[in-house]
Amino acid sequence: MTPEQILKIPARVLSQQQREDYFTNGYILLERFIGDEWLKKLRDATNELVEESKNVTKSDTIFDLEPDHTPSQPRLRRVSNPTEHHPIFWEYVSKSPMLDAVADLVGPDVKFHHSKLNFKWQKGGEEVKWHYDISFWPHTNYSPLTIGTYLYDCGMDQGPLGVIPKSHLLEPMLSQYDDHGKWVGCLSDDDVRKIHIEKAVYLTGPAGSLTLHNCRTVHGSPANQSDQGRPLLLYTLTSADAFPYTVNPLKPKHDQVILSGKRAQFAHHDPVPCLIPPDWSGGYSSIFSLQQKEDAANTMM
Repeated sequence: MTPEQILKIPARVLSQQQREDYFTNGYILLERFIGDEWLKKLRDATNELVEESKNVTKSDTIFDLEPDHTPSQPRLRRVSNPTEHHPIFWEYVSKSPMLDAVADLVGPDVKFHHSKLNFKWQKGGEEVKWHYDISFWPHTNYSPLTIGTYLYDCGMDQGPLGVIPKSHLLEPMLSQYDDHGKWVGCLSDDDVRKIHIEKAVYLTGPAGSLTLHNCRTVHGSPANQSDQGRPLLLYTLTSADAFPYTVNPLKPKHDQVILSGKRAQFAHHDPVPCLIPPDWSGGYSSIFSLQQKEDAANTMM
């Protein structure tokens, strides 16, 4: 569906202005959208996964660890596919009000692509460099969006999500390969200067806030310099008429499951070309290891 078609459908939970702002700027922030009951469930489930990570000594397909992670002081960067490792995470994406907010932005037929639980631990949790998502997992159209849930209050010191307004409208799309043809998962310094980084908006918010950004929106986040950790629960969902061109790098068992509405009979193809990533069929760790150059084997073109 096109934005014009979506905006003609009555909204479930968002205002028409919020929907228009999303399509104009490429993101919206919904403060305190998730209630305390859901927050408690999500926090408890997150703590259980952190406890489980204490038994892990090196990064694997589930846990991506910072180099100084230890059993006594766990420092996770990511849990891949949390929906497969605790039932609350699937319950949340399939039954919470978050799904209605997504339907207001991609149309009533909503499809699951993947989930992840990113961490920025206190005193130096790593930055995420400026990048956009769609070239990690290109689709036939640009409906995919990523929803972040702040499980705790997130101010500037915690390393909030930063976005570049209207960057989802840039053409041609920028590369996330370096000058030698290696996939680096972020924009070059020259391209960062071109997109006017000084216009970045940092989406701070209290616990229960949602960040929603389009798959083409340039975004990143600074390191966490505070005494408080910042877990960020992320889901990528799409319209049902968006189909992936390449293998899902995280290989979730719920990939392409319809969460709301019905399966599409036709694919919607956007005419704007999309950058294709490397062949992910051999495996993928995380954007952190890519950007920190720990994953050289998987960054070749």
